[in-house]
Amino acid sequence: MTSTLQPATTTEAVKLPGRWLALSVLVLAVLLVAVDATVLGLATPYISEDLNPTGTQLLWIGDVYSFVIAGLLVSMGSLGDRIGRKRILLVGATAFGLLSVLNAYATTPEMMIASRALLGVAGATLMPATLALIRNIFHDPRERSLAVGIWGATASAGTAVGPVAGGFLLEHFWWGSVFLINLPVMVVLVLVGARTLPESKNPSPGPLDLPSVLLSLVGMIALVYGVKEAAGHGVTREPLTAGLLGAAALYGFVRRQLTLPAPLLDMRLFRSRGFSGAVLADLLTVLGLSGLVFFLSQYLQLVQGRRPLEAGLAELPAAVGAVAAGLVAGRVARRHSVRAVVCGGLAAIGLALAALTALDATTGYPLLGAALLVVGIGAGFSFTVTSDVILSSVPKDQAGAASAVSETAYELGAALGIAVLGSIVTGVYRGFPAPADTPAGAHESLGGAVEAAGRMPAAEADTMLSSAREAFVDGLGAASAVGAAVLLAAAVATWYMLRGQRLENAG
Repeated sequence: MTSTLQPATTTEAVKLPGRWLALSVLVLAVLLVAVDATVLGLATPYISEDLNPTGTQLLWIGDVYSFVIAGLLVSMGSLGDRIGRKRILLVGATAFGLLSVLNAYATTPEMMIASRALLGVAGATLMPATLALIRNIFHDPRERSLAVGIWGATASAGTAVGPVAGGFLLEHFWWGSVFLINLPVMVVLVLVGARTLPESKNPSPGPLDLPSVLLSLVGMIALVYGVKEAAGHGVTREPLTAGLLGAAALYGFVRRQLTLPAPLLDMRLFRSRGFSGAVLADLLTVLGLSGLVFFLSQYLQLVQGRRPLEAGLAELPAAVGAVAAGLVAGRVARRHSVRAVVCGGLAAIGLALAALTALDATTGYPLLGAALLVVGIGAGFSFTVTSDVILSSVPKDQAGAASAVSETAYELGAALGIAVLGSIVTGVYRGFPAPADTPAGAHESLGGAVEAAGRMPAAEADTMLSSAREAFVDGLGAASAVGAAVLLAAAVATWYMLRGQRLENAG
């Protein structure tokens, strides 16, 4: 069945005054989340050295934010549809800023994990609200495509600002300072947003169904936890039980939505092949990328010996490519086709990841920089167009819930990517040969090995570190190969699912 979106009506084509100023506030929220996600990778070696987490705790620090946010996105998106997207955005941004302080001053691995989880609760309010507000502010399809492109480009710019700003801070202050950069952004967002953003919500939303909220939260967290533990330690009773519990809760969630007069999420949205294809593309793209991105900063710093600021600048080509592609993605998709742009972007990312399997400790920057640039261009095209497809496929009143589905796919892909690909890196790394008296922490993470080397005789430390770095790079190569396979498979799947999909042309 061909899925062709209908042009906007004359009423919808009315252009609201002040819409571009409102967009500038929305992109601040995106910047807040993007910066927070990227600075963590740079700070990980310092967190590892200071808090001394185990390898499993380090993975939890990296992915618990995604677990919680994935579990709550649909609920928060639906809540925004009910109580007002502006209201939930401003409340969430305030909480996000305050909880960033708690992250900055964490003193134990357990406290860090808990504070990241709470930050996920606040973060779950932001992204669905921003996209839903864009859907309700920009009625003209072409303007909306540009707005979504700017929204996505800002997220990509945040991935560039985060490492550079974080690298500067890490060279001059302690690791907690990278979380405090959220505060000034939050203050500007709340003060300006309160005056410029129009409120919007579903005029007949129905009550918020708390059992659905609980089923969604338990289902997502238990399922992802089960996958994570199975990837890291094998299919034992604990991850199998968690995975089955999560699957059962999500099955109950779907069944409940089909019977409610005012569901938390209208499951009929997935009957659209275009909507489902766009969601699947987002999930698989992030799954293939996230595990690699999480460990790339460690590679640049702990294997190649780059300083934090230099490591941040080394990752810049990905953000530059994503910004440039995001701004023109809607125009290119209208000139050619949605599936050509999305599938081409996914294939480009897959080929770039395949090239990264050639990395070793002495790889020169041209290969890495070129691969990151291609990754950024591919992601910019793919994410921008899929976001536009998802927003355009639903009525304005359901924009929050639909945006939440898109963001849930993103966050679930990130969590699964860090869990599965990260476990591949960790599994390969742990087996490296080392002297008999090497501290156990050296086998938990590369940061632990660097710290342990400081307490060993120089000759043994050099031998151990060389072996650890080689094993880490081998793990990174294996994860890159799996990521490449996932992206190329996603390109094939979406080529079929997005067949006949078009963006609106009214305006």
